[in-house]
Amino acid sequence: MEGEIRTSELIPFIVMVIMEGCTIGLTIFAKTAITNGMSPFVFIVYTNALATIVLFPSSFLLNHQNRKEKPLFTFSLFKRFLLMGFTGITMTQTLLFLGLSYSSPILVCAMSHLIPTFTFLLNIIHRKVELNLKNSGMQVQIIGIIVSLMGAIVAEFFKGPLIRPSSHHLRYTKQLFVFSSTPEFWVFGGILLAAASFSVSITNFIQKETVKQYQEPMKMVSYYTLLGTVLSAIVSCIFESDVNSWKLKHNMELILVVVTGIFGGVIRPNIQIWLSRMKGSLYVPQFKPFGIAFATTFGVCFFPNSLHYGSVIGASVIGMGYYTILYGEFKGDEDEKSSEESSDSLDKKIPLLQENMQV
Repeated sequence: MEGEIRTSELIPFIVMVIMEGCTIGLTIFAKTAITNGMSPFVFIVYTNALATIVLFPSSFLLNHQNRKEKPLFTFSLFKRFLLMGFTGITMTQTLLFLGLSYSSPILVCAMSHLIPTFTFLLNIIHRKVELNLKNSGMQVQIIGIIVSLMGAIVAEFFKGPLIRPSSHHLRYTKQLFVFSSTPEFWVFGGILLAAASFSVSITNFIQKETVKQYQEPMKMVSYYTLLGTVLSAIVSCIFESDVNSWKLKHNMELILVVVTGIFGGVIRPNIQIWLSRMKGSLYVPQFKPFGIAFATTFGVCFFPNSLHYGSVIGASVIGMGYYTILYGEFKGDEDEKSSEESSDSLDKKIPLLQENMQV
């Protein structure tokens, strides 16, 4: 029995760690392809088009048995899907890959950890969460936000010296794969990546409200992926008028598009939804800082002259702030549950008290 319990805990853990490693690996491949001349706009259109082709029919086949309970597709839902497609696909990925082209995967990891900070601020602005400073969970979240912002400032403006000087036997890897831009436009890239994280937060905010109306998450993802692909194609046609930019020049670019489209558009969302249902909503986010470890390891071991102390320190501080925010959310949920339980027990005691008073 204990072996089964350990396996049920170990397998999701291994899957999520592998997922984060694959994500960083694909980010490095994308960085290499964009540096070698592939248009990020074209890359976005191709990967999302492939993801839509696979995801759209599969999401309907998997929900074939629940067609009788199928929620209505209204114009209000269409507007939500359109907005999620614009913010979650077109805006997020355009800013992400442009920011990547000016920086490196370690900065991508760092700035992506600002998503909980932006989500918290959006919830406060729209009054979805009450800013109760007496609540311990809220206090922890605010501390985490401050730490995350401090880490972002360090990662953005303090590069520091290189972690390891160039070594002769590693120079050849620079020609095969690219980790960091030369020259680097670090600040501009960081701003674009922070804006991408803000766009993700907007998408998550809309998605959280939309899933209450349309309780079929994979269909929802397929709808807004389709709309986001169409919007990305329109944007790409504006910025990439040259027909030659739409041609994949190497087999490596074709492989990258296929793997990214299948993994990023189909495999990762399905696994995340599956694990969220099985382990809770906070299980998947807690593995995101593993990307910092993978990016740092790859940068140090395989890429000379690519990793600075400032970026690693800043990313690590943001990771600590990220975990602090998650802990604050968990603590807030626990406090809310305990208060509800205490109020229920009080409601049960009050009638008995009234009966004793009447007697």
